[in-house]
Amino acid sequence: MKQEEQQFLNNLDKKLWNAADRLRSNIDAAEYKHVVLGLIFLKYVSDAFVERKLEIEAMLRDEKHDYGVLRANYKSDKEYEATIHDELEIRDYYTEKNVFWVPALARWENLQNNAKVAPGTEIEIRNGKKVTYKFTSIGKLIDDALEEIEKENPKLKNVLDKNYARRQIDPNILGQLIDKIAEIPFQHKTLHAKDILGHVYEYFLGQFALSEGKKGGQYYTPKAIVTLIVEMLQPYKGRVYDPAMGSGGFFVSSEKFIEEHKGKLGNISVYGQESNPTTWRLAAMNMAIRGIDFNFGGEPANTFSNDKHPDLRADFVMANPPFNMKEWNTGVKDDDPRWQYGIPPAGNANFAWMQHMLYHLAPNGSMGLLLANGSMSSNTNNEGEIRKRLLEEDRIECMVALPGQLFTNTQIPACIWFLTKNKKGGAHSAPSSRHSGEGRNPGFRDRTGEVLFIDARNLGYMKDRVLRDFTPEDIKKIADTFHNWKTGEGYEDVAAFCCSATLEKIKGHDYVLTPGRYVGAAEVEGDGEEFADKMARLTAQLKEQFEQSDKLEAEIKKNLAGLGYDV
Repeated sequence: MKQEEQQFLNNLDKKLWNAADRLRSNIDAAEYKHVVLGLIFLKYVSDAFVERKLEIEAMLRDEKHDYGVLRANYKSDKEYEATIHDELEIRDYYTEKNVFWVPALARWENLQNNAKVAPGTEIEIRNGKKVTYKFTSIGKLIDDALEEIEKENPKLKNVLDKNYARRQIDPNILGQLIDKIAEIPFQHKTLHAKDILGHVYEYFLGQFALSEGKKGGQYYTPKAIVTLIVEMLQPYKGRVYDPAMGSGGFFVSSEKFIEEHKGKLGNISVYGQESNPTTWRLAAMNMAIRGIDFNFGGEPANTFSNDKHPDLRADFVMANPPFNMKEWNTGVKDDDPRWQYGIPPAGNANFAWMQHMLYHLAPNGSMGLLLANGSMSSNTNNEGEIRKRLLEEDRIECMVALPGQLFTNTQIPACIWFLTKNKKGGAHSAPSSRHSGEGRNPGFRDRTGEVLFIDARNLGYMKDRVLRDFTPEDIKKIADTFHNWKTGEGYEDVAAFCCSATLEKIKGHDYVLTPGRYVGAAEVEGDGEEFADKMARLTAQLKEQFEQSDKLEAEIKKNLAGLGYDV
């Protein structure tokens, strides 16, 4: 991104966050993200609608255009203008360009112009024709606007948070917030409106997660970790699935990856599931504002007891599920077909998430799963046996140990598991085509019986006093190591960072997958002196220093005695 563009977005972030922060004293942090994001969404869809409306009007008034309205066919300017107006209200003009149809009640100018009128006032909602609406409160007006947008746009059914009236926010505070959000410029000379909105949405999710602490982590995965997993899996094409999707960060990052590599967004299809209703809506809105088609099962639901995608076999599966989740198996049977490698313990869902994801993985697919470090070594309640079987059936491809302090919501050390159902190689070609063909992965070497270990605990930097982050160079270093290992081009073990280990070596470590056990310590450059000679020299030097210490101590005692002190 250009410096001017980044500065524009940074200034916008600061202005909007200061405006949103005014709600802190009036509403709970977990609630006010919905208040702010709902209004930002309304402003965006209305601006996008107006932008398209101006394009259509220009085409209608251009008599040489296919859509042009011929003035000569009308008896008067009034009749001509009425025709233009009616044409501008034809929804097909908007939906054909994937622009949400915004009914008159929900258009931003009507919302802002009537935000501060007195309750009980009859107001006019204008779209060229007079429509009356009895105003009761600004909260109710916003709810009705969102309801109208949902009715007119089936993709948004049950997505928008229509609870402004129920929250009983001070109307003056809400009116001030509307005025501030009205200042959001969704037009820029080089940035698209969708990019601006996407940036604002992502920034706010991160800020809200920080504000909410532990609870915020339920819907937000740090951007650096999401980017790392996406860069390692490279989802160019196919079905992408996240069974614990939160606000949909992996899908957004996949979209960015495709755009950056000049691919087509339409080449991926997005599937997700989330049990928390408010978080489910955040994810759906996140997709809607970016124009990403999605299948989130139609409603919030528990992934384990109510799998919304039972027949899905995805090319890429990515997730950051809750760490060490207890009591996850209510309504789940021990003979569930997902438990192919062993029954997960009721007290910890780590290997339930892993096996659920593997069950939904296509034969040549790849998956990345963020888990607590304990998953790499625990032997309690069948976890060790499940890990052993995963290794013996050659499902584990790479383990990445992460540094601490990456998360806003937990200090639990974490790692990333990368798994696949097919390590067999094939004829070399671009890795982006690796899901074509039967029973092989073109572009990759045969990695049967091997696991790559990466220790990234020493990477990253402290972005503030409590949070660590990865630099783009850190992410590239890890991702390139993984890709080079898979292709066999340019990979070599690096002490204290990466090691390719055989199954036999892993057996020797009792199937423990902690990277530190395999990568070893960094080599220290020698000075050319033999160990025996160095040891003799240093021992003699230490003896001399002890003798000097004894002499100095005796001298001090002598001086103190001369001064009359008893030593």
